[in-house]
Amino acid sequence: MSTLRDLVEEHTSLEPDDIEHLHRLAGDWQIVSDLSFADLLMWVPIEVRGEYICVAQVRPTTAGTAYQDDQVGRIAGGPEVAHLAIVRQQGRIWREGDPVWYGDMPARHEAIPVRRPGQAKVIAVVGRDTNLSTARTPAQLELNYLTTADDLAQMIADGSWPPPRHPGETTSAPRIGDGLVRLDASGKVTYASPNAQSAYRRLGLAAHLVGESLAETTGRLVDDPLEGADATDRIQQALHGEAPARKELEARGATVLMRALPLMPAGVPIGALVLVRDITEVRRRDRQLMTKDATIREIHHRVKNNLQTVAALLRLQARRVGVPAARHALEESVRRVASIALVHETLSMSSEVSDEAVEFDGIVDRVAAAAVEVGAAGFSVAVRREGDFGVLQAEIATPLVMVLNELLQNAVEHAFEPVAPDAPEVVVSVHRFRKQLHVTVADNGCGLPEGFDLDSSERLGLQIVRTLATGELRGTIELRRRAGGGTEAVMVVPLAKR
Repeated sequence: MSTLRDLVEEHTSLEPDDIEHLHRLAGDWQIVSDLSFADLLMWVPIEVRGEYICVAQVRPTTAGTAYQDDQVGRIAGGPEVAHLAIVRQQGRIWREGDPVWYGDMPARHEAIPVRRPGQAKVIAVVGRDTNLSTARTPAQLELNYLTTADDLAQMIADGSWPPPRHPGETTSAPRIGDGLVRLDASGKVTYASPNAQSAYRRLGLAAHLVGESLAETTGRLVDDPLEGADATDRIQQALHGEAPARKELEARGATVLMRALPLMPAGVPIGALVLVRDITEVRRRDRQLMTKDATIREIHHRVKNNLQTVAALLRLQARRVGVPAARHALEESVRRVASIALVHETLSMSSEVSDEAVEFDGIVDRVAAAAVEVGAAGFSVAVRREGDFGVLQAEIATPLVMVLNELLQNAVEHAFEPVAPDAPEVVVSVHRFRKQLHVTVADNGCGLPEGFDLDSSERLGLQIVRTLATGELRGTIELRRRAGGGTEAVMVVPLAKR
């Protein structure tokens, strides 16, 4: 399905600023839909044909929808869009039509002109269509919702809705059903929904909100005086026509998210709309996750430190051993332990450790650099990587880095004996295919000896490679002669969760 931008650019000649305004409206119009108990459809004119195309749609969460089918992309013309044409020509909200029947369902059509701030031109029309078969009894909540919806509809027509979006904010919360408070021009509460009253009760307010000055009440309830003063200022800003950023209020162990919106139909400040949502349990879980993440990060940091200590002890022991073979074995153990420590170091520095995942490319590059440093004497071997490993789970990253460490070390130290080529090189190639990681470590050295068999090899490094690749990684590995000379190790690792 095409996006709003795709449909507008394909069928109209609207300017980029017009399209951006329509995007902002579609990102914040769920509030209007819920307050109206109605579907909202955004129509833009197809000038050369006299038709209109629906480029966005939102259904109410407070009532039944008037449209079971998706309307985005539908082109309408003739009598069906006569009211849209009237709205474009006269630039006013249209409410005069009789109910329209869709099968056995009656619906009421209204239409709202859409303007950009400070512009007279109508760039689109929002259809507000109400399913009358599920109409709610006009009690106090419904009347306040509908009155506020009419105010916001007038602001859409004036170009003063939606409010500017603050950096980093999303449109996910709070919503109308979470809690709504309506203020008059003086800041007094004229209506508070039951959920809004409950949210303030969690903050410690025993009295009813209606008749109270919300700014003063909120500032008095919040634990931190500075935070309370900031909350008071934001409500006052909304009363003066501004749209401040959202604010979290904390009191008595409860947390409430508040969003204050100005009500300015026809450019006249008549009060404010304050949406509140009790997010106490959400923040409690967030704190638990943060504590868990910090604990996991600290564990990885300590494991890394312990592994580095073990590596330092082995390195110290290697210096004191006089037997070359024993010294070489200890130095290889140092490199193996250090490669595992790299994974834990990366996990300890990760900002998101709850998934136990690491960016693996940096680890491979560091292992490759370490292999080059201890490579064969007399010439330099170039090691490079082709492709990206991306993010890998720790349970895959730990054995995989050990396998790559052994293969790279083996290639750098043994692939080019006794005579190195003009440009000795080892290439680590990787790509993902059907939830599998395909890794190749190839060199342009002397190639495998005649009769070589990985399964029967007695070298410790290759035994580690075979065991980890087929056991821990549940994959396959093959060492073979490379076309054009040299050796390549081809490994396939499944990426499914263990």
